[in-house]
Amino acid sequence: MSRTLPATLGELKQSGYTSRSVKEEIRRNVLCMLERGDTLFPGIVGYDDSVVPQIVNALLSRQNFILLGLRGQAKSRIIRQLAAFLDERIPVLAGSEVNDDPLHPISKHGRTLVEERGDEAPVDWLPRESRFVEKLATPDVTIADVIGDVDPIRAARGGHVLADELTIHYGLLPRANRGIFALNELPDLAGKIQVGLFNIMQEGDVQIKGYPVRLPLDVLLVFTANPEDYTARGKIITPLKDRIGAEVMTHYPETIEEGASITRQEAWLDRAPGRDGHAIEVPDFIAEIIERLTFLARSDKRVDQRSGVSQRMPISVLENAVSNAERRALVTGEAEIVPRPTDVYAALPSITGKIELEYEGELVGAEKIARELIAQAAGETFEAWGGEAVADELDEVVDYFERGGVLQLGDTASGPASIEGFSTVPGLLDVVRTLGLAREGSAAYTAAGCELVLEALVADKRLTRSEAGSYARASRRGPGPGGLGKPTFEV
Repeated sequence: MSRTLPATLGELKQSGYTSRSVKEEIRRNVLCMLERGDTLFPGIVGYDDSVVPQIVNALLSRQNFILLGLRGQAKSRIIRQLAAFLDERIPVLAGSEVNDDPLHPISKHGRTLVEERGDEAPVDWLPRESRFVEKLATPDVTIADVIGDVDPIRAARGGHVLADELTIHYGLLPRANRGIFALNELPDLAGKIQVGLFNIMQEGDVQIKGYPVRLPLDVLLVFTANPEDYTARGKIITPLKDRIGAEVMTHYPETIEEGASITRQEAWLDRAPGRDGHAIEVPDFIAEIIERLTFLARSDKRVDQRSGVSQRMPISVLENAVSNAERRALVTGEAEIVPRPTDVYAALPSITGKIELEYEGELVGAEKIARELIAQAAGETFEAWGGEAVADELDEVVDYFERGGVLQLGDTASGPASIEGFSTVPGLLDVVRTLGLAREGSAAYTAAGCELVLEALVADKRLTRSEAGSYARASRRGPGPGGLGKPTFEV
């Protein structure tokens, strides 16, 4: 196509332009991207061998499809990326509300314009981002919102009878003609509106205020739904579901590595540099704790698994943990901003607000369950980092507490102050260095490693941790004076 785009129907014909359906257009573009080896859905992690191939198959088959999955499984993000498969721009008749193809107009406005102006009919060029229309389904959505309605004011101003097609104010679906129409949470849509979608998909027509209107729309329909919504708020009517070409099931990350990769990608960590120009650093084992607690929540019987545990939870937890470390650095005057397990506990509001509990869980309470999940996640992370290799050294650490030692860690204790406290526990720093949880010259990083070891011992029920952050022997309930001559070390 020439640099100067055709501005009239005649120029468009002379350019050799040929029309093709939006589904054929997407199919051709996807085939080209596959041939070039392009990444079809950038930023989508863990779906390469499951969800993405099924979506691609549906697009190559020119089918409408639905993404079915629990909350926080990137359904909306995926459908918004479908616009990248459209052509950069397409020609439309100027002034058309339904993106009329200049060669095959479907609206009365478009047909009349071509009849009156012929090859001089003006042509505009519609960019791909304007060809994607998204709507969140709610019970109050009307047929006028989706399909359209008669506009009496337009009828009066134009001198038209109400039955004239020119009096219609088109809804979102006709305005998505020659593009993609995405409808989120389909079961929330009232049954009669779903029937309207069914008629458009099957027959290409709809009745507005009792008047039949022929709208042979050229559109790719994409839906999302949460299985829980089928019983909680509504359902997809059988005739509509039968006309949806493919039902693609989404899922949560299948491995800790995939989950951690998504969390780091989505969390807001690119903040202004810390004091003295030092940037924020998140130790890998801290990110792993956060991801593991999410996986544990997804298998905990006290958590409602039908509702799911969104991937937004670890993202929020990581952001909050970093913010708590940032706050501590400002209070203590530290240059290093390094989150540690204490900061994960400080992010409890990001956990309790994102899990739905079963009856058994309600009896225990969301905060207590969250604390247990953090400790258990820390224990599993410690084992993954080679905890079994230092079993003998851990006995020396536990022995300090068995003999009455108590370690009180404050939420705002600086890295150097925390290391001073940890150094009173025989063998603790040696364990941290052996497992590679320490960093030379970084007190904050090493302090995070020390906390991980103590949290692992709490998970193994060899130590206890109070809500105030004190560690003591397993038989002790909360902080107290050191027994047998052992002092309480407070940071």
